[in-house]
Amino acid sequence: MSTTSVQRKVSDPPSPSPRRQRRAWARVRPVALPFASLLVFLGLWQLLAASGTWSETLVPPPAKVWDAFVDVSTTHDGVRGYNGTTLVEHLGISLRRIALGAGIGIVAGVVLGLLMGTVGWLRSLFEPWITFLRTLPPLAYFSLLIIWLGIDEEPKVTLLAVAAFPPVAVSTTAAVAAVPKQLIEAARALGGSRWDVVRDVVVPSALPETLTGVRLAVGVAYSSLVAAELVNGLPGIGGMVKDAANYNNTPVVLVGIIAIGVSGLIIDGLLLRLERTVVPWRGRT
Repeated sequence: MSTTSVQRKVSDPPSPSPRRQRRAWARVRPVALPFASLLVFLGLWQLLAASGTWSETLVPPPAKVWDAFVDVSTTHDGVRGYNGTTLVEHLGISLRRIALGAGIGIVAGVVLGLLMGTVGWLRSLFEPWITFLRTLPPLAYFSLLIIWLGIDEEPKVTLLAVAAFPPVAVSTTAAVAAVPKQLIEAARALGGSRWDVVRDVVVPSALPETLTGVRLAVGVAYSSLVAAELVNGLPGIGGMVKDAANYNNTPVVLVGIIAIGVSGLIIDGLLLRLERTVVPWRGRT
């Protein structure tokens, strides 16, 4: 072997080891895979729209949806957003309704879940009613809420609260009932009162499942958003979707659906991070 080839081999940087490559891929995979799936989805969408199988009214191309997004987000030709309200404002109003309605349902569900999990007769009394409520679709009782509460904000917030309540109540009840009896008995043996046992043993043990119920409740509230804004829903992202659908304005409908989905993903990610912060021991042995 010549001296030149030896020097070239010495000067060449070492190739990354397979373990280092796997670590690098593990770091970028959570971002790379969703981004790749998004590109594939957009490509299939464009091919479907360009194939002419359906009209653009039914399946508009991605470019038209983007144009609709720009239109409802800005002021164009003297028109501000959609119905005088921009997309961010529509979304903000709907998120405020979800925060208020789901917040009420979550608080009520946690409180009743703790009571049902610790007091047996309360569970026997309320569990059938919660199951009955959980099986009802929102549209089944929204008309009744309008009759009772009118067409302003009250029926919308109430519907979201009623939709968010059962998942939290069920998960909290099950989590409280599953707390190891040995922990409760040990706390009582150390002189803890009933309140001390609930605060120091029951609540921390039930917290992981309760937070899972909170995430489910927010998801249910999101799925009920369009139903909550069927009547007098403008301004609001669900009302925007409903109004655009009345005029076969499919691009705006898709913009609203995408806005609801993306904001839902962001909020679920924030709740998941909160769960990992509050209960870091979950999933660890």
